[in-house]
Parts: sequence; structure tokens; C-alpha cells
Amino acid sequence: MLLLAALTLLAGTAAAQRPNIILIVADDLGWRDLGFMGSHFYETPQLDKLAKQSLVFTNGYAAAANCAPSRACMLTGLNTPRHGIYTVGKSDRGNAKTRKIIPTPNTTVLDHRFPTLPAMLQQAGYHTAIIGKWHLSSNPLLHGFDYNRGGTHQGHPPSYFSPYKIPTLTDGAPGEYLTDRLTSEAVSFLEENRKKAFFLYLPYYAVHTPLQAPAALVEKYERKPKVPGQANPVYAAMVENMDMNIGRLLTKLQALGLDSNTLVIFTSDNGGIRATSHQSPLRAGKGSYYEGGIRVPLVFRWPGHIQPGTSAVPVTNMDFFPTLLNLLSINTNAPELDGQSILPVLQGGTMAARPLFWHFPVYLEAYNRQEDEARDPLFRTRPGSCVRYGHWKLLQYFEDNDLELYNLQTDPGEQHNLAASQPQMLAKLKGMLEQWQQAAKAPIPRQRNPQYAGGN
Repeated sequence: MLLLAALTLLAGTAAAQRPNIILIVADDLGWRDLGFMGSHFYETPQLDKLAKQSLVFTNGYAAAANCAPSRACMLTGLNTPRHGIYTVGKSDRGNAKTRKIIPTPNTTVLDHRFPTLPAMLQQAGYHTAIIGKWHLSSNPLLHGFDYNRGGTHQGHPPSYFSPYKIPTLTDGAPGEYLTDRLTSEAVSFLEENRKKAFFLYLPYYAVHTPLQAPAALVEKYERKPKVPGQANPVYAAMVENMDMNIGRLLTKLQALGLDSNTLVIFTSDNGGIRATSHQSPLRAGKGSYYEGGIRVPLVFRWPGHIQPGTSAVPVTNMDFFPTLLNLLSINTNAPELDGQSILPVLQGGTMAARPLFWHFPVYLEAYNRQEDEARDPLFRTRPGSCVRYGHWKLLQYFEDNDLELYNLQTDPGEQHNLAASQPQMLAKLKGMLEQWQQAAKAPIPRQRNPQYAGGN
């Protein structure tokens, strides 16, 4: 009732007073895979320019380490125990003989009972569009979108070159590139809706596998001197092509006279695949709850309203929902939201320190045993939870009740487990985590797996 009343109030506000919102989400783009984040191999001049005009969060996080759960958290403002989407597909991935416990069952479709950010904006009078990857059900139009180009339950495109075989996107000319096409669709949307308040959700399929890119860009990076850990020419070409297309979109926004009244957010849904691109000094990558799997690029730009610069405040993509509701004067104190408004930080202020929680009672098998930098060679993730508070981070594993404690200020690569040497900090974070698990009704799997055969 409270949210409905607030939405009614917002719907009566003049459209000219509401900022348009563009949320751009890259897929599997690592924290250090952009020039402004420190890469010396990938070329991202458009995003580097955007970053100079934005508030850049150096401690931006995804709420989960892989695609579907991160997107569900971002669009609902709810942590994984609320909606039950913990991973992609089954929760018992990997060899059954190496799983010590039976994981919590996974949900693969976002339930309609959870209000989404686009649904809230739609009810408030915004025209809402998704152009790109949805991955949470068969039809995003049932979750608050007026317009859909390319959104299905698919987690990646069969091909980045037309024919795409994406049911909600007509094929282009043979050889047309998907990221180019999605951007063209987004440009058309801006042109058609420039006189309306709009929310454009642009979740590119790039740079998710299959690794495919225009030949000329691939050849450019094949000739370029390699950088240790970042040297894949096809991946580099995908990154640059996405960057170029974001530049196209922002140029059109300016040409239409909309840039001063449009909030642009850019981020990634989770960390990158480490076998493709290292995120040093961060450890591991996609699918892991070490920093390389969950820390992501994050920028907010709204000319005249958000002062450019950097912020070290830890924030998560679950915060987008309450932040935007707060920005638009929709009450953000609804108890069902797990994220928190970061509007004070966007306005140049501060916010009190708070713990950030992740819950992943599932298994994710290894990508590459030599490259993953995981806890063991068989899995990127074994069932557990983790919490970050201040510079400290605690990981808890449910199979054997092991704990890992890291000081991210002195050890961003999570190489030195301080659980034994910092008992007071360990107890403090463990208490926080257990209290949250209980309040969130987070399922903790304990049942032993009868198929387990011992060993790692």
C-alpha cells in the first residue's frame, strides 16, 4: 500500500522533472577489463570518457557471482534467499562423487510475486524497455517492460553474427554483429521515446561466450603486444566493440538533447572468466565468491546532479532499486528490499558502514583447474556464504564449516587467511553473518551426499 501511494504521487509529477534512466550491463566483464579500471591491453576510450564524467565506484559489487542470480538481485533489490535464484541451471553441478553435501535446489524463473524495478517505473509513468539479455523467464514483458528486443530465457547467444537464433530479435543481414544490432535498437528506442520519461535497460550479451568478434578488430589485437593475463585478441575485440557501441548510444543521447536529464549507469553482472582475462590483484573470477568473481566496474553519470570522481564505498547492484526509488521520491523503506539507497553518496555525502552479504548454497564446477584460482581444483564455488564489512571479508563453507578471513585493504588478492590470527574480528563477522542468515531465512544445506566418494 505504501509503495502504491508513492507511485501514485510520482505519476502525477511532470515528466520534465523526472530523469530518464539508462542501465547498461555488460555480461561477464571483469573488474579490470576497462582502461579506466587499469587495463593496459583492452581499449575502451568511450567508457573511459564516461568514467571521467561519472562517479566511479572502486568497490562496486554484483550480488552474485554468475548471471541469473545477479540479475534477479539487481532487478528486485532482493538477495538470493528471497527469490531462490542461486545459479544458472542446476545447483548440483560438477561430479556427484566430489560433492560432500546435497545443495539447496535452485529456482530458474523469477516469480511474478516479486516487484521489479521496471514494473515500479512502469506504474509511475515511465516507458520501459529491455534490449538484450533477460535470462530470468521466457517473457520479460510480464515483469514490467513495455518493449523487448532480444530478451529471452537464453543465457548467451547461439551466435554473435546474424542469424542470431534469438526468438525475440529478427535476424539482420548475414554477418551483422549482435552488439551493433542491439545498439541500433537502443538508438531507435531513444529516437522514438525522446519526449517521454523512459527507462532503458540495455544488458548486452557481450562479452559472454561464445567468443566471437568482427575480424578487423580481432586482427588489431593479434598484432598488439600482449599483457600478462590479458591477451585474448577475440575477447579484446568484443570489449572494444561494446565500448564503441556505448559511445554511439551516448552520442545519440546528446544529439537528442537528453543527456543532461538522463542518469546513465554502467556495470557488469559478475566478474570475468579468469581463464580468459585476469583481474589481478583480485583473486579468481566468474562463479567464485573471491573478489574477482563479484567485484565489478560501476559508474553513475547524471550531469549537474552527480559530481564526477571516485568512491571507495562498498555498494552492490541490489542498491540500484532502492536508490532509484529514493531518487524519484518513491518511499525506499519498504521492508522487502535488501539493497540500500546510495543516493547520499551520489550526492557527495557519506553513508554509515554496513555489511554486504552473499549466499550461495550450491556448487559450480571448475572452468579451468590451472586458471580459476579457486579454493580447490574441482569447483569455483562450494556451498557457503560470505560477508564484507569495512575492509574485512569472511567466507564460510557449509561442507566442513571452514572459515576464511581476509583484510582486503592489505590483501586484495585474498591470499592470507587470518581466521586463526584475528579471533575477535572473526567472531564479529561470523556473528553478523549468522544473524543475517537467520533473518533472511537463508537455507543452509547440511545433508551429506551419499554419492560422495572422498578426496577433494
